[in-house]
Amino acid sequence: MTFRDMTFQDEADRLLIRYGPSFSPRLIERAEGAYVYDSEGTPILDFTSGQMSSILGHAHPDIVATVSSAVASLDHLFSGMLSAPVLGLADRLTATLPDGLDKALLLSTGAESNEAAIKLAKLFTGRYEIVSFDRSWHGMTQGAASATFSAGRRGYGPPTPGNLALPTPNAYRSPFRNGDGSYDWEAELAYGFALVDQQSAGSLAACVVEPILSSGGIIDLPPGYLRRLKEMCEERGMLLILDEAQTGLGRTGTMYAFERDGVTPDLLTLSKTLGAGLPVAAVVTSAEIEQVCHERGFLFYTTHVSDPLAAAVGLTVLDVIEREGLVERAARLGEQLTGRLLALRDTYDVVGDVRGRGLLQGVELVQDKVSKAPADALGNAVTAACLDRGLHMNIVQLPGMGGIFRIAPPLTISEDDLHGGVDILEASLKEVLDR
Repeated sequence: MTFRDMTFQDEADRLLIRYGPSFSPRLIERAEGAYVYDSEGTPILDFTSGQMSSILGHAHPDIVATVSSAVASLDHLFSGMLSAPVLGLADRLTATLPDGLDKALLLSTGAESNEAAIKLAKLFTGRYEIVSFDRSWHGMTQGAASATFSAGRRGYGPPTPGNLALPTPNAYRSPFRNGDGSYDWEAELAYGFALVDQQSAGSLAACVVEPILSSGGIIDLPPGYLRRLKEMCEERGMLLILDEAQTGLGRTGTMYAFERDGVTPDLLTLSKTLGAGLPVAAVVTSAEIEQVCHERGFLFYTTHVSDPLAAAVGLTVLDVIEREGLVERAARLGEQLTGRLLALRDTYDVVGDVRGRGLLQGVELVQDKVSKAPADALGNAVTAACLDRGLHMNIVQLPGMGGIFRIAPPLTISEDDLHGGVDILEASLKEVLDR
C-alpha cells in the first residue's frame, strides 16, 4: 500500500509516536509569510506563528539567505571552538539588554535554555529549590519539566526534588479580591510565598516565570507584580529567571516584556522568537553570576552549543527587527487587535475575557459571563470552524478554565490579514453559536 492509498492520518498513526494533542487534519506542504499551505494548495492564515516562533513570518528572504550561506560555509563546529557569528550575536544581544545581563550562552531550544538557567541558579546559590507558577510551562527536559505544572507531570516517576508552585495571578478567575471586587494580586502573591516558605527545606535557589504565561492561558502578570516578585526573591536570596521564549524580541510591543515593569532578571532565557522558527535559544546573565559558576565548574557542554548557524540566524533576526521597526509595529497592531477582541467580548456572552499585550493575546471562552463555566466543547468547535474558513487557531484547555485562544501572528502580518483573521474568528463563533 502506498502513501496515496491512505490518508495522511492513517500514515501518521502507523509511523509516528504521538506526543501531544491530536494532529491538525491538514497536511502542510509549504509556508510563506503569514500563511501555510496544505497539500491541496489551500492557504491557511497562521495565527500562531508556527509554534509561537516565526515572528518574521515563514520563509523570510533574509532568513533563507542566511541559512543558505551558513550551511554552505560554516554551520557546525566542535563545541569547544568559537566563530565570529557567536561572538557577534552575544555582543548584539546583550546590547539590547540592561546592565546586569552581560554574558550569553547560545543553545538550541527553550527547554534547554531553561535547563541551563536552572543549573546556573543552583550552582550560584548552592541551593536546589525552584519556584514556578502552578500554570507554568518551561519545557520537557527533566529540570524544565519539573518546573512545569500545567501538564505532563503524571506517570513519569518523581520530578526533580525541590520544585514548588506559586498561584498563577489570573485576574479573571482568582479568588483573591479586594472589598470592591477588584483583583488583589498582592495578597495572592504574599499567600503564595507563605506557602512556599512553609514547604521549603531551606534551600530556595530561584523563581522561574514567564512575564505572560502562554501555555498557561495567556495570563499577563499585573503591573507591579514582577517588581514585587523580584523583591521577594531578593529577600530570600533567590535568583529571578525570566522565560521570554514567546514574549521576547518585540512580540508584546516592547523588545522584552520585562521592560514594562522596569525589572531586570538575574537570568533571562530566550528561544522561539530568537530563531524566528528555527531552533535557536540563549541564556543571558550577569558577569558576576557567570564568574562564580565558572569557578565552580559549570558544565553545559552540548552537541550544538555555540553553533555558528544558530548564531547567524539570531543575528539576522535582530537585524530584521531593527530595520523593519517590528517592535513598534507589534505595539501598533496590538492596539488594533485588542480593540477588535474587546468588541467581541462586549458582543458575545461566551467571550469571557481578553488579555495579553502586543501580538500575543488571548480570548477566553466560557458558557456565560456570570458563571464563567469552562466551554471546552465550544472552543473545539470554533477552532474547527476557523480552520474550515482558512484560519489556524490554537486553543489552550486547562482544568478549571475555559478554552483560551492564543493569538500570536507574525510581527510582519499585514493589517488586512490581521483584521481578516479576527473576521474569520467572529464568523466561526457566530456559526457555532447558531447551530
